[in-house]
Amino acid sequence: MATYKSPVRDMEFVLNEIINVDSLTQIEKFEDATSDIVSGVLEEAAKQIDGTIGVLNESGDAQGATLSNGEVTTPDGFKEAYAAYAQSGWIGLDKDIEYDGQGLPYALATAVTDMLSGANAAFSLYPGLSNGAYEALKAHGTQEQKDMYMSHLSLGDWSGTMCLTEPGAGSDLGQVRSKATPQDDGSYLIEGSKIFITAGEHDLTDNILHLVLARAPGAPEGIRGISMFIVPKYMVNDDGSLGDRNTIVCPSIEEKMGIHGSCTCVLNFNDAKGYLVGELNKGIQNMFVMMNAARLMVGLQGLGVAERATQNAINYAKERKQGRPLTRKAESSFDSDTIIVHPDVRRMLLTMKALTEGCRMMAYDTAKHVDLSENHLDDAVRAVSKARVDLMTPICKAFITDVGVEVTGLGVQVYGGHGYIKENGMEQNLRDSKIFCIYEGTNGIQAMDLIGRKLSMNDGRLPKDFFADVLAEIESTGSELSFIADPLESALSALGKTTDWLMESKISNPNDSAAAAVDYLQMFGLVTLGYYWLRAAKVAAANEGVFYQGKLATAKFFATKLLPRVHGLAPVVMAGSDCVMEPSEDLII
Repeated sequence: MATYKSPVRDMEFVLNEIINVDSLTQIEKFEDATSDIVSGVLEEAAKQIDGTIGVLNESGDAQGATLSNGEVTTPDGFKEAYAAYAQSGWIGLDKDIEYDGQGLPYALATAVTDMLSGANAAFSLYPGLSNGAYEALKAHGTQEQKDMYMSHLSLGDWSGTMCLTEPGAGSDLGQVRSKATPQDDGSYLIEGSKIFITAGEHDLTDNILHLVLARAPGAPEGIRGISMFIVPKYMVNDDGSLGDRNTIVCPSIEEKMGIHGSCTCVLNFNDAKGYLVGELNKGIQNMFVMMNAARLMVGLQGLGVAERATQNAINYAKERKQGRPLTRKAESSFDSDTIIVHPDVRRMLLTMKALTEGCRMMAYDTAKHVDLSENHLDDAVRAVSKARVDLMTPICKAFITDVGVEVTGLGVQVYGGHGYIKENGMEQNLRDSKIFCIYEGTNGIQAMDLIGRKLSMNDGRLPKDFFADVLAEIESTGSELSFIADPLESALSALGKTTDWLMESKISNPNDSAAAAVDYLQMFGLVTLGYYWLRAAKVAAANEGVFYQGKLATAKFFATKLLPRVHGLAPVVMAGSDCVMEPSEDLII
């Protein structure tokens, strides 16, 4: 059986010593978010998440969500665990005080989401999508809508969903065909079917608020004609009480490869009453607020399962005895030793640690930039931080979830045959991890967003400003850390040259850049992790103790064994698209 313990010490290291979350206290809204408060929040969250939610991970996977007469029942224990989680205020940790939140930084809420995802990835989806609904209403809802719905989302007694995908409209939202017919009272009747709706029906909350994309009469074709509507499961009376059930039916839920404890629903809207959010035909812009929040959350899910796999692989490798060290092979009487003595097992464990811990630094720093972009008093700081969030969102989503698959796969490998069988829990990590690369925009779409939009925004300033930050960090490094500074400088140079090639190829032959997008995002992610491992190495070198010695060792491993992947990817990216596009469809058999 796999276990999970929230890595509070590593989270404190990242929050306090890498991203300096305490600096956010200079913003009046976050003046109470001191390092003592941060540590207290992490410790209390870990107690509850590890003790009540984490223990439901394997049983929730085995039982799954069930559907009967249009109603979904979550696995045993989920309802009680969710109620305790919501009542303890964790869902509203970073929500506005005026809407019953606690007003703490998103960076701190990110750490709690990291814990929740590692403890029970399927469970994390129920409160997770409510965050996106909250942000969408905060950005685009009327004051009446905010007053009616947002406190409930903060408190967690109501939840939210994203209803985008239809049978004929997956990633291409321009194909959405759901209809929205205006009524005399200002409402709309929503008609259509949505599929793959996470937490679209369940028994954890009193109400579910569906944010639905649909077309009003006379809307333009394509994505320019899509509007967003809020469609509650239960209608809300003027006094805030719940009224009649809306005409939304869940005819089926999906049987999935993983995250069995999370219900993935088909929803039929049969002239269900809904209300316009924002302006007509601006739904796709409105939904991007929710989607970007969800993409960062999904990155944390990849991080969570990677952490879970890493913890268990390390524990197993220190206990499982098999074979002798190669340096003592001749000693025939020597008993079998634990497998952590073997170089290949150590390679796998250090790969898992380096990728997982590096991704934690990247995710938390991006979250801090979210806080700065939304709350800093200086317009220039807000603009710079927003640009960094724009750049890093597809990388956090795609790179970290790819890491999730790689690391959970290595976790199975460390266990060997024992990892492939169900009872040890490692195969669940791998099954759960794959969906994170697919939903909220596939990782290929994230890569296309990076090269198609983010590299060009603000006259190409987003990558250039980031590269300048990396170079400044390298140039301020002493010779004692040349083991990581030098290879990072070389990798950064390769990434810069590849970026220039991509920008030119987008114009001369768009297929060249499109065929290289995923490999380029991997390059960018590796250099980004190198940047954070350099920062971590600086902190570790200035401190004593086993924890910091471990950080230095992991930084050296990353610089020596993983960062050089960049140089293998560069020629792949710049090879063009001929070998991809020249073969006719008939030859792909």
